[in-house]
Amino acid sequence: MTYPHTHAAGRRTGTSSRHGGRPAAPVPPQIPDRRGPGGRRLLGVLLLVGLVASVLPWWLGTPAGSLRSTAATVTAAGRITGLIAGYLLLVQVLMMSRLPVLERWIGGEQMARWHRDVGATLLVAVLAHMSLILVGYADLRNQSILAEVGTLLGDYEDMVSAFVATGIMMLVGFSSVRAIRHALPYELWHALHLSSYLVLLLGFGHQFTHGAQLYKPGPVRTGWIALYLLVVAALLWGRVIAPLAFNLRYKLRVADVVAESPDTISIYLTGERLGRLTMLGGQYFRWRFLTRGCWWQSHPFSVSAAANGRWLRLTVKVVGTHTADLRDLEQGTRVWAQGPSGTFTAAHRVRERALLIAGGSGITPLRAMLEELPPGAALIYRARTPADVLLSRELDWLAQERDTSVWYVIGSRDDPGPRQLISPDGLRQLVPDVARRDVYLCGPPGLVEQSVRALRRAGVPKRQIHLATFEL
Repeated sequence: MTYPHTHAAGRRTGTSSRHGGRPAAPVPPQIPDRRGPGGRRLLGVLLLVGLVASVLPWWLGTPAGSLRSTAATVTAAGRITGLIAGYLLLVQVLMMSRLPVLERWIGGEQMARWHRDVGATLLVAVLAHMSLILVGYADLRNQSILAEVGTLLGDYEDMVSAFVATGIMMLVGFSSVRAIRHALPYELWHALHLSSYLVLLLGFGHQFTHGAQLYKPGPVRTGWIALYLLVVAALLWGRVIAPLAFNLRYKLRVADVVAESPDTISIYLTGERLGRLTMLGGQYFRWRFLTRGCWWQSHPFSVSAAANGRWLRLTVKVVGTHTADLRDLEQGTRVWAQGPSGTFTAAHRVRERALLIAGGSGITPLRAMLEELPPGAALIYRARTPADVLLSRELDWLAQERDTSVWYVIGSRDDPGPRQLISPDGLRQLVPDVARRDVYLCGPPGLVEQSVRALRRAGVPKRQIHLATFEL
C-alpha cells in the first residue's frame, strides 16, 4: 500500500507532549554550502604516493642481477610484500584514528569502505609476506618449512610477537566476514576489531631488527620511525585529545527519553554552548552513556533532528541489551560523544534536488537532513505496517514547510505494490526527474541493495547515490 503525506496541523512536529510539540528548530536551518570531493581525492593521491615510496627503498637497494635464483626471487617478493604490509598497517590504523580532519575530508562512511578494502588487502599482503619469506629462507637453508618456522621463532628476535600479530590479523579478518560479523554481538565484534591496534605494537620490532631495508641506520629507517610516530600521534589526538576537548566544552546530558513506538525511543540531550556546535543533518556521533551497564559501550547513532542550538536528539531502535537499557536512562545522565562524523549530508549533494529513500529506523538521519536540503526534495519511506512509521507528524510538518513530497510505502518486501515501486519504472513514476537528483539511502541492507540496482537502471549516476554507513 502506498499513500502520500497528509500535512500536520500548523507548524508543530508533535514529537512529544513533554516537549510541547515544538518545531525541530527555533529558526529555519540554513542550507549548507556544497563540499566537493577535493579533500578525499588529495588524500587518495597522497596514500598512493606513500605506497610507492614504501617499496622504493627495496628498488634502489637491490643490485641488478641479484635475483637469479628461485630462492632469491621468492625472498625478494617476501620483502616487497612486507614493506607493503607495513605501510598498509599504518594506513589502516590512521583510518581508525578518527582524526577530525580525516572525518571532515572523507567522512565516516567513506572511511569505513576504505578501511574494509585496505584491511582485506593488508591481510593478503601479510599472509603473502609470511609465506614467501618462509619458502625463500627454507630454500636458502635447504630445510623444510616447518624447520624454518622453528628457526625463526627460536633464533630471531621479535619473531614470536610478529607471528602473534599475524594471528590477530587473521582473527580480525575472519570476524569481519559479513555473515560471521552479523552473527556476533556488536560488543564482541568491536572488541576483536580494537585488538588490531596490538598488531601495530607487536609487528613493529621485527621490521626494524630484521627488515633488510629498515635495520640499517639512515634516512629510510628514520623516515619509517617518523611515520610510526605520526600515526600514533594521530591516534592519540583522534581517540583521546579531541574527544576530551569536545566533551569538556559541550558537557552533554540526557534531558528526556521519549517512546516513539513500542520498539523505538528518542533521546533528547542538552548541554553547554550548543549554539556553537558545528553539525549537519545526517551526521552521526558515537555515544557512550555514563551510567551502570552502558558506560563501557560506545555505539554510533545518527542525529534525528538538525542542529538548533538548544538540544540534540537521537532516535534509536531497540534491538539488543544495550539499546533496551537506554529506555531507562535517567534525566541528567552524563553522555560522552565523539563526532560529528559523516558525509551523508546536504552539503555533499551534487544536484540541487534530492530523493530520499528510507526503511524503518533508517528514517532518522534523513529526517534531520530534510531540514537542510533545498526545497523540492522527495521522500519514499518504506515500513512493514503503519505502526512502524516513525516521526510521521514531523515528516508531514516538513512536507508542508520545506515543499517536500512524502510517500509512505506500507507492506512487506514481497508485496506487489512495494516491489513495483522500488523498480526503475516505479521510481520514475513517482519522481520523473530521478536521474537528475541526488539520492540518499538509509535502511536495511536488502532495501538499500534493491534500491541501488533500481536507481542505476533508472539512469541515476553512481556519484549521485549516497549511502549511510557507520560501522567503526
